[in-house]
Amino acid sequence: FGDWQICFQTYIDLYWIANAKGASARNERMVQRAKEVMGYEAYSKQNDYWWWADALYMVMPVMTKMYKLTGDSQYLDKLYENLLYADSIMLDEETGLYFRDGKYIYPKHKTASGKKDFWARGDGWVLAGLAKVLQDMPADYAHRDFFVKKYQRLAAGVQKLQQKQGYWTRSMMDPTFAPGPETSGTAFFTYGYLWGVNNGLLDAKQYRKTIDRAWKYLTETALQPDGKVGYVQPIGEKAIPGQVVDKNSQANFGVGAFLLAACEYHRYLDKQK
Repeated sequence: FGDWQICFQTYIDLYWIANAKGASARNERMVQRAKEVMGYEAYSKQNDYWWWADALYMVMPVMTKMYKLTGDSQYLDKLYENLLYADSIMLDEETGLYFRDGKYIYPKHKTASGKKDFWARGDGWVLAGLAKVLQDMPADYAHRDFFVKKYQRLAAGVQKLQQKQGYWTRSMMDPTFAPGPETSGTAFFTYGYLWGVNNGLLDAKQYRKTIDRAWKYLTETALQPDGKVGYVQPIGEKAIPGQVVDKNSQANFGVGAFLLAACEYHRYLDKQK
């Protein structure tokens, strides 16, 4: 279950930091459980692990980190296999965007005005997850181009739905369904765009205005004078008409997304020098 596996991203990163200071049995214990759990998944016959958008952020990067940790390409192949299953449930072929899960597939589910309902944080999870995957995926992996094209198409689809104020609304295609800014989805998108430009997978000229608008929103509207990050939709899975999201709406995942974007923006500025 993805919620219980995302911690392995951090454990593996800490393992490499600790190893740089000198390998030890204690360092190995940081990743022992990751090897047990993810090794089981990688070699299982089941491929229906990722049936909701959040899981693509939580576990896809674990698979590429496990590959780097072990050198076992089965982790990459299982990543590809599991994502194909997820695509069969959530991917909208027309736009390249993802529905949050099977409950929100159009036309079974629509916004109040009859439009497709793409949840900003859900697609934010996916774009950010793909960026993390591509960061660790070897250049010569057989299916890397599949991931690159998916990432680029999703980025292009998301760009079309940005509001002029720089944010994305909770229901991306229908701003009237749950109007107003939302920070977590916006921050994940900003991270995804910045990472792509910084690593040459997205065209800087094409996405510069999108990045500038999003960063202006994040730093001038979402970020409060006391350092809090506001306008974060609470834990959930959809846009909810009438739900209040304002400057006092905060959550740890909103701060995390903001910091991911900020780190990439720092690298982005370095590249402009």
